[in-house]
Amino acid sequence: MDQVVQSWTEGRAGRIRLNRPKALNALDLPMVQLVRAALAACRDDPAVHAVLLDAPERGFCAGGDVRGLRALGQAGDTAAIAAFFAAEYAMNQEIADFPKPFVSLIDGVCMGGGIGISVHGSHRIATERAVFAMPETAIALFPDVGTSYILPRLPGALGMYIGLSGARMAGADAVHAGFATHYVESAALPALAAAIIADGVAVIPAFTTPLPACTFAPHRPLIDEIFSAPSILDIIQRLQASPNPFAHDTLAQLRAHSPSSICWSFELLRRGAKQNLAACLRAEYALVQRVAVHPEFSEGVRAVLVDKDRQPKWRPATIEEVNQGEIKNYFL
Repeated sequence: MDQVVQSWTEGRAGRIRLNRPKALNALDLPMVQLVRAALAACRDDPAVHAVLLDAPERGFCAGGDVRGLRALGQAGDTAAIAAFFAAEYAMNQEIADFPKPFVSLIDGVCMGGGIGISVHGSHRIATERAVFAMPETAIALFPDVGTSYILPRLPGALGMYIGLSGARMAGADAVHAGFATHYVESAALPALAAAIIADGVAVIPAFTTPLPACTFAPHRPLIDEIFSAPSILDIIQRLQASPNPFAHDTLAQLRAHSPSSICWSFELLRRGAKQNLAACLRAEYALVQRVAVHPEFSEGVRAVLVDKDRQPKWRPATIEEVNQGEIKNYFL
């Protein structure tokens, strides 16, 4: 029971449980490999009618193990970095292509790779304790795990806003946005899991509760107006010109994150709007091999997760100083 991913068959369901709670279930290569093996077993087992993914205790999945990836980059182990992302992105595609219902019970932190391991599945159950975010620009990475496909397809310009700002969403807001499909109270999850195991996914609607109002709804017109701009510099200019306090707060969020990351994330999401999931994952894989060894990524992880001083020294220091031609070269 100490294995970082547990898998077994129970009733009609194949069970997959992330079990690295001290790291908030942050994904490393062994975890990804175990999830993929469990998926293959469930896919080929005629007794399994659905897969149920969950995690115990402190959270669902805080993302990828970026501290470990930073250490690999500092050691120059580009092969290990490539191996992790190749496996993770393959897992994302396998979940999207999975021929049976794939149900995630999200009761806690769900960020980065946690969204990747759930959002491509057919059923994403969020509770009042769930917190969703793609915070990659804060550490100079970019929205990956297939979200360069997902984010541009959220309502309006919401995906560009979420992807660049790293804004957090509660469980109900995640349903409104499209990251989750159902809203269930945390206390009801054990009974829901038991019902799915016994009777399949048709039971899910009986466990849902009325969806609370969307907290970001008042800001949607402004988000759509600003984050639909044709360039990142236009987004910044529109934020600067707006008298709305929400715009001022959002601008401050963007200014605190890696300027280079903001720019390559914008370009990735802009392109992702016109590509299918497989093409988006290929583009992410090409980009991550450059970004994961970039000094900005090392500095971002240091400031946020290693030293935790929250004072990264970005170079260049502002979005306006980033060479947009160099950014586009990353996608050639």
